[in-house]
Amino acid sequence: MSHPPYDLTLYLVTDPVLIGDRPLEAVVAAAVEGGVTMVQLRDKTAESRALIETAERLIEILRPQGVPLLVNDRVDVALAAGADGVHVGQSDMPAATVRRLLGDDAIIGVSVTRESQMAGIDPGIVNYLGVGPLFATSTKGDAAAPLSDDAIRRILARTRLRTVGIGGIDAANAHRPKALGLGGIAVVSAICAAADPEAAARALREAFG
Repeated sequence: MSHPPYDLTLYLVTDPVLIGDRPLEAVVAAAVEGGVTMVQLRDKTAESRALIETAERLIEILRPQGVPLLVNDRVDVALAAGADGVHVGQSDMPAATVRRLLGDDAIIGVSVTRESQMAGIDPGIVNYLGVGPLFATSTKGDAAAPLSDDAIRRILARTRLRTVGIGGIDAANAHRPKALGLGGIAVVSAICAAADPEAAARALREAFG
């Protein structure tokens, strides 16, 4: 796999509800100024055309900064916009199918919410794992129960893939994922709901260490 290099240290997942009436592009640009290293466009309600246009605008901002854009679940949108990859959950399109459609250069991430799901992860197909939830989260209504420290360690012991922790992470607890051995932190509300996304990103980077 020959995708461009990427950094999972601070991974922003967008949420249109939390961003509110502010322009998404402005929030994302500010967050990148504050230290966001990767962005996932997640919007479960937008129509395809609008989502493609949003992805294209974000790519214009992010690519010059060397920050990849992934699209949550929507392989068609990623292909149409020329995004860097796709992140899929356990009930989305299988990673093998995503890889076949997007090719070798795409970055593909998969969510893992319990240890038993590791059996279905093929390191020849998947680039990184989103592990969580680490803490209780209100961003996702159907979120699983938070993983224990032991469960996280067992998941990490079963893979050599890069990992990013997700779920309820903020500047007050961002040190824990690193202590457990996770390679980065993925946040939604800690940046999307922040009055100052740049300052919020900077605080998270500092807390993660």
